[in-house]
Amino acid sequence: MQRRTLLQGALVALCLPTAVTHAATPAIQVYKTPSCGCCHEWVEHLRKSGFTVNTTDVPDTAPYRTRYGVPTELASCHTGVVGGYALEGHVPAEQIKRLLAEKPKAKGLAVPGMPMGSPGMEMDDHRRDAFDVVLIKADGKHQVYRHYVAS
Repeated sequence: MQRRTLLQGALVALCLPTAVTHAATPAIQVYKTPSCGCCHEWVEHLRKSGFTVNTTDVPDTAPYRTRYGVPTELASCHTGVVGGYALEGHVPAEQIKRLLAEKPKAKGLAVPGMPMGSPGMEMDDHRRDAFDVVLIKADGKHQVYRHYVAS
């Protein structure tokens, strides 16, 4: 009987860190158009990186960019929201995790346009354009949060 209790306790202890880590990651809400294939690929990138993602198909994502304070010049094809931050475009999961860990006073992150090689925009030829992940500050100004080089 004691051996069984000990084994059950060990099993719970092994599973606990995973459950706590997974529960600590907030869900991402994504607004996208129904016909956008790269949006689907970005959502899959997020899920593979441990995020829970809920999607809502909308006819136009512009009102969501406006609602969450994303400047027009940083527009892309979809808008996400997590932990009170906006996510515009093909933002890598690692930068979302960094944002959530650092908690800067900001509106969110953006990857303007649709750069080849960014998450969701990978091609068979493995080409990757240089691109920036941009931090949208609380005052609406923005700065480079992380630069990715071309390959």
